[in-house]
Amino acid sequence: MPRTDQPATPETTPHDVLASAPINAERLLQMITEQYDNLPRQLKRIASYISQQSDRIMVDRISDIAGECEVHPSAIVRFSQRFGFSGFSEMQALFREAYTHKTTPVRNYQQRIRSMIANKSHKASAADLARECVHSTLSGIERLGAELDEAAFEQAVELVVNADNIYVVGVRRSFAVADYLVYNLQHTNKRIHLISGLGGSYREQMRSVRANDLVIAISFTPYGKETQHCLRIAQNHQAKTLIITDSNLSPLAKRASTILLVNEGSSFAFRSLSATLCLCQALFIAVAYRLELKVDEIHEQLGFDD
Repeated sequence: MPRTDQPATPETTPHDVLASAPINAERLLQMITEQYDNLPRQLKRIASYISQQSDRIMVDRISDIAGECEVHPSAIVRFSQRFGFSGFSEMQALFREAYTHKTTPVRNYQQRIRSMIANKSHKASAADLARECVHSTLSGIERLGAELDEAAFEQAVELVVNADNIYVVGVRRSFAVADYLVYNLQHTNKRIHLISGLGGSYREQMRSVRANDLVIAISFTPYGKETQHCLRIAQNHQAKTLIITDSNLSPLAKRASTILLVNEGSSFAFRSLSATLCLCQALFIAVAYRLELKVDEIHEQLGFDD
């Protein structure tokens, strides 16, 4: 029988559509990563959203995803059909099956946000807004704990432990995380460098990177061009790279020795940094443990107060 979700369009041809849908959400995400470069521009936006927000797909409405991706809802249907589904509902069912056995703080958070927006008769207080920010932060941290890639984390620790010099770069909202990670790593005997780009000097600050060094790059959508520039320099100098980002589809991922994925909770279009900071703190503690540092004896330099 012909599909009724959406008529055929130039973006979805019989050649593009898979013969059968993937059997589970994990396989679908893997296929999205494999085929990402060949997707049309609008479908790339949808692919990035699904990759970053896989735990939200089971409760998102098609209009929600379309709004987040700035596409027409019909593009969501085309995306679903491209990967062998009859339409969005069938693809969504795959994620519901994958996540129903897990705790779903994101779903509860989404429901609270929708209720708050829909309830026009109740004006949200400052405390209401504060609680929504807290719930958003908690959902991001809980997701980090549930989805942490243990093998990738072990590889990240190995990279830090074995590096001669460590360069850390993050721009705009990620700069605070980069600075915090540098502060932690400076408690080791490693030579740590913060790539601040002061005065536009990214290239100059990266010029001494060598093959036995490690560049840690922190970047989230829409991915800082300066960070990507630093990674190209690192790759040209044959340095190792540890990427902290939100998706395997990130342009930084292609230049990564190891990737640590983290997806923050967001409230009213503002994304938290708490899960990323938690990940960086965990990375330092694991490194300190490997280096046999006495973490509980790490103090500020004498003569300085907070």
